[in-house]
Amino acid sequence: MPMSFEIASYVREIALLAVPLLVAVTFHEVAHGYVAYLLGDPTAKAAGRLTLNPIKHLDPMGVLAFLLTRMIGWAKPVPVDPRYFKDPARGMILVSVAGPVMNFLLAVAFSVLFRVTGGLAVASEAGGVGAMVWEPLAYMCLAGVTVNLAIGLFNLLPIPPLDGSRIVAGLLPPRAAHAYLRYERYGFFVVILLAVTGILGKLLFPAILFMRGLIL
Repeated sequence: MPMSFEIASYVREIALLAVPLLVAVTFHEVAHGYVAYLLGDPTAKAAGRLTLNPIKHLDPMGVLAFLLTRMIGWAKPVPVDPRYFKDPARGMILVSVAGPVMNFLLAVAFSVLFRVTGGLAVASEAGGVGAMVWEPLAYMCLAGVTVNLAIGLFNLLPIPPLDGSRIVAGLLPPRAAHAYLRYERYGFFVVILLAVTGILGKLLFPAILFMRGLIL
C-alpha cells in the first residue's frame, strides 16, 4: 500500500507539472529563436523551430532530467548562427538572455492565473464539480510559477551549454570564450550529476523560493 501510494503521488505530481514544463521549455526556445530572427538570423525559422508545438522542441535528456528532478528540464537548443549578427558577441548575449527572461515573464503570468483559479476554487462549493475543476488548475498554475522560475534560474548557471555560459562567453575575449565553451560536450552529464546528488537543488531552491515569494 505505501508503495502504491508513492507511485500514485508521483504520477499525480508529474501530471500537474507536465503542462507547465512543456509551456516553459517551448516558450523558452521560441524566445531564443525569435530574438535571433529579429537580429537577422533566419536559421531557427528555416528549421521550423519558431513554433509553439512542443513536439518540435522536446529533448530526451531534458525529459529524463525532468523525471529525475520533477522540476528541471530542457528542450532541444534552437539553432542560432551568430555570423548573421552585426555584433556576434552582443547578439549571442541577447539571444541567450531571451530564454530565461521569457520564463520569468511566464512565472508572473502563471501567478496571475493562480490567483484567478485559486479564487474560483475557493468560491466553488466544497466538493462540488467546480472545486474539482478549479483546484487542480490552481495547483497547476502554482506549479507553473515554480517550474518557470526553476528553468529560468537553471539556464542562467554558467555551465556549458546552458544560457549562462553563452552570456559569460560573450563577455570573454574570443580565445578564452572558445576554450570555455569546449567543455560543452560534458555539460549535460555535469547537470545530471548535480541533480542526482542534490547539489543542483541546494544551488537553486533558495533563489526559487525567494523569487516565488516576491511574485506570489
